[in-house]
Amino acid sequence: MFENLSDRLGRVVQNLRGQGRITEDNIKETLREVRMALLEADVALPVVKEFVEEVKEKALGEEVMKSLTPGQALIKIVNDELVQVMGEAGEGLDLRAQPPAVILMAGLQGSGKTTSVGKLARFLKEREKKKVMVVSTDVYRPAAIDQLHTLADEIGVEFFPSDPGQKPEKIAKKALEAARKGHFDVLIVDTAGRLHIDEAMMEEIQALHKALNPVETLFVVDAMTGQDAANTARAFNEALPLTGVVLTKIDGDARGGAALSIRKITGKPIKFLGVGEKTT
Repeated sequence: MFENLSDRLGRVVQNLRGQGRITEDNIKETLREVRMALLEADVALPVVKEFVEEVKEKALGEEVMKSLTPGQALIKIVNDELVQVMGEAGEGLDLRAQPPAVILMAGLQGSGKTTSVGKLARFLKEREKKKVMVVSTDVYRPAAIDQLHTLADEIGVEFFPSDPGQKPEKIAKKALEAARKGHFDVLIVDTAGRLHIDEAMMEEIQALHKALNPVETLFVVDAMTGQDAANTARAFNEALPLTGVVLTKIDGDARGGAALSIRKITGKPIKFLGVGEKTT
């Protein structure tokens, strides 16, 4: 996913290695290259500006200017800043709760939410040995309910039925009650998306969050949306107490900019990366 960004930053590193000492001029030149590499990777402009400023501030510090290997010192600063933005270690799901632990999936239409519910259900069933129930509250797209039903049958997890005539909040509460009675470990809730962010959508998912009190609220986003991913991430992060991100369709995007933008804007870990539409 980060091939192009890595290649570009690699060339910056090679240019720096030959520098005997670091001056404000070659710091400026290096940061220009870093900025271009990030923009080409489709990282959101405000994120690029902030990242470059933070690197510049550290690069102009005493330890770099006086270092015997200033090029290496500057490379380390860029690397450390990237690590800080992306997070040092992968974070898993936190399911420490009175069962059933509820996972709420949020995101725009077409981001891959329903497929991600299926993949997550399979992961929890097969890897974590959990008893899983899934439910769709997307009453606007009957096909989404059918899709989740098909995925649940394929994976071998419980599907809680719903239909377009019901209210999302009521569906969610009934599913939670059924999951409790059936002694399920995890309930994964698929939600409605829109083609763009709107007030009604946010109010609905906030109401669902309040009704369910989930242990995990995951923001599902398509890696190929690039710059738009940053705006969507900001809106969902302001509306919901997100606990993590699921970045889908990463096989279609070699740039990696969406991951950096979302991680920087939300401050939330990218918990899962999705490849393809199959749940295997």
